[in-house]
Amino acid sequence: MTLADTARAGATPGTAGTAAAEATPAAELAADPAWAALRDAATAIAITQMQDGSVPDAAGRPELRGHVETITASVLHFRDALPHDAAYLDALVADLRRWADGGFGVPDFHDSLVAFRPELHRVDGLAHLVVFPMYTQNGSPDRRLEALLVEVIWPAFIAELEQTCTNALFVPIRFVDFTAGYDTNSAVLFPETVAMRAIPTFTWGAIFADREAARFRRVVTAASGITKLELPDDARRLLDDQATAEETFVMWDLIHDRTHMRGDLPFDPFMIKQRMPFFLYSLEELRCDLTAFREAVRLTRAEGTDEAPTGSADVMRDRAQLVQYAILFDRIFRFPLTGSRIRNYDGLGGQLLFAWLHQRHVLRWTDVALTVDWNALPEAVIALSDAIDELYWRSIDRPKLAHWLAAYELVRGTLAPHPASRWARGLPDEVLAGPPKGYTDAVLDDEFPLSMFYEALGKKLAGVIESTAGITGATA
Repeated sequence: MTLADTARAGATPGTAGTAAAEATPAAELAADPAWAALRDAATAIAITQMQDGSVPDAAGRPELRGHVETITASVLHFRDALPHDAAYLDALVADLRRWADGGFGVPDFHDSLVAFRPELHRVDGLAHLVVFPMYTQNGSPDRRLEALLVEVIWPAFIAELEQTCTNALFVPIRFVDFTAGYDTNSAVLFPETVAMRAIPTFTWGAIFADREAARFRRVVTAASGITKLELPDDARRLLDDQATAEETFVMWDLIHDRTHMRGDLPFDPFMIKQRMPFFLYSLEELRCDLTAFREAVRLTRAEGTDEAPTGSADVMRDRAQLVQYAILFDRIFRFPLTGSRIRNYDGLGGQLLFAWLHQRHVLRWTDVALTVDWNALPEAVIALSDAIDELYWRSIDRPKLAHWLAAYELVRGTLAPHPASRWARGLPDEVLAGPPKGYTDAVLDDEFPLSMFYEALGKKLAGVIESTAGITGATA
């Protein structure tokens, strides 16, 4: 039985519908004074925690137990409002009290994490209260007690698409309210970030589609103005409407996420932690995005064929067209200019896509204006997807280090390496004959620097990108 089968097997027929009918909307929970009390108490505990989540000198802080009691009282207050999460909320209370009784040492929320099963209740608008000691990816590396109110985004066309494009672990969500750890760029809620004594089988992963959509809309609106890019009407609609953008990102994420474990993979990308040159992660993330692009093209062309989706066909085809715009613009505008230049693998993927399309005259930067050959775009993007797929397929028969060298050649065939690159000059024999560490150590932090185009664009766009920290669909 696969992990997806395991997740589905845990669902009780009719449970999701019952939960949707009986649950209280997230907006009502956010307006309840019990939520404000919970959020403030969690924040008060968080500011006392060390990096591992423990609280030093907890015995000298009697107010901590009071904060825990405030949180547990609020959790129990919301229990009847969230019947689908009753088992989790009960386990959460037990974990909180055990942590307090143990003197606020390194927290262990294994039991409540195992009891939290949002993937079994993918119902549009369904609320969840989430409280865990965790670090937030792209936010704080320290484990802090965080609290969130979220709601599921699961429109009918996504439910239908998931029947064939299966991804039983995927849970797209929207922010309603949150503690400081999520007032950052973090747009994911992953179980592996939670403090726990042992690692269970993970059955879900949640992505904040409203944050992804909101920052996309702000950045791409600014970038298209700066570059004088004339957008098609469909693309303009994507920038003008938050709800449409959210559904578009849900569709993109659903396909992207499942792709990490599908295809001709020379390695297991995320289940096995391994140290590799960062450009390999660039290619993996780009592979998943371009697979989503390819599938979106297929869906837009499915009308009138045996592959045409049923039911929500018109909406699905519309969002599939928008997915193509979302991948293109997020990748070429936001990704290369977000974050530092230290092993920025998402940034490198965006640079690669832009240069690939530019060198095939699909993108043109002429007379200080950016233009796109929209008719040629799909096949050019799919050609890059084919090149990465070919690399992966061939690498199944290659030693790991030979795969690394082949991947580098794929990237440098389009992007210019740093003039000081040891990889570009050719690694010396002692590195080539040595362990993988020597290869990785030889990669520069910024092995493929930004082009002059991006250096100029970054001066005008960097402030807009920085302004999206903490953004949500409600604040866009």
